Amino acid sequence: MDRRRLLSATFLSLLALCFISETEPASFKMVNKCRRTVWPGLLSGANSPPLPTTGFELKSGKSRTITIPKSWSGRIWARTLCTHHQNQTFSCVTGDCGSQKLECAGGGAAPPATLAEFTLNGAGGLDFYDVSLVDGYNLPMLVVPKGGRGGGCGATGCLVDLNGACPAELKVAREGRGGSVACKSACEAFGDPRYCCSEAYATPDTCFPSVYSLFFKHVCPRAYSYAYDDKTSTYTCGSADYVIIFCPAPYTSQKLLGSRKDGAALPLVNKTTMYIASRHPNGASASGVLQRHFTACAASILTAIFLFWPLIFPL
Repeated sequence: MDRRRLLSATFLSLLALCFISETEPASFKMVNKCRRTVWPGLLSGANSPPLPTTGFELKSGKSRTITIPKSWSGRIWARTLCTHHQNQTFSCVTGDCGSQKLECAGGGAAPPATLAEFTLNGAGGLDFYDVSLVDGYNLPMLVVPKGGRGGGCGATGCLVDLNGACPAELKVAREGRGGSVACKSACEAFGDPRYCCSEAYATPDTCFPSVYSLFFKHVCPRAYSYAYDDKTSTYTCGSADYVIIFCPAPYTSQKLLGSRKDGAALPLVNKTTMYIASRHPNGASASGVLQRHFTACAASILTAIFLFWPLIFPL
């Protein structure tokens, strides 16, 4: 009888430990390294538990840590150039979630916006995460897992400023101020199913990278550039906490490249082309393009055209 009781107690203890492990929340630390204030937004996926906040102000140089339920899925992004209006409403030039308030309250980011996407405790108990430029780009972002067990646990993101080098047909300018504050996706700019991976192009066999998605992919090789860019853009880690950095400096992340667990040769930054950021009166980063070298392949040539477009035809 004592043996049965001991086995029962052991079983119940293990069951309790498993339950605690399954429901243990994750810590998401958001860090603003931009020169200006940003306003992070958070959107939960269907059937995900609620979050303690869906939007807040984050001043330059500050950070805030949010407790995220372990079964959560959703998106995180940064709204920029936001204003509290006299009629008590709130709006942002990029990434606005349409709530007219500081909290997004279930509203998603209006494109273009750089997105960090998460599914926690998914298949095999792993977290799946990525940084996506499929809905366009508004600022650099880096996602770094901490203390994870299992999976590759690699850092991912887009570390460079694409706004200054954005092709003219994709540029988003701040009204009355000039300059580029965001870069649209080709899908949003043209509505063409070939760029949107929709209608007859809604499968991986029919939708391929375009010259516009290659513009993003060339400089940010780990970020999603179009809908079926899974192989080089989705990362996994088990039971990790995450640091999400807005406007990370491109080469402050060399340590991450040396310590990552995924063993992937794919760099965080394509070093053939880098952007030199400088202050710009509208609060966005204006960029010059420094050419180091380009390969002879056609994709790189097309990408180079887009990267040098602002220098050939300056605003």
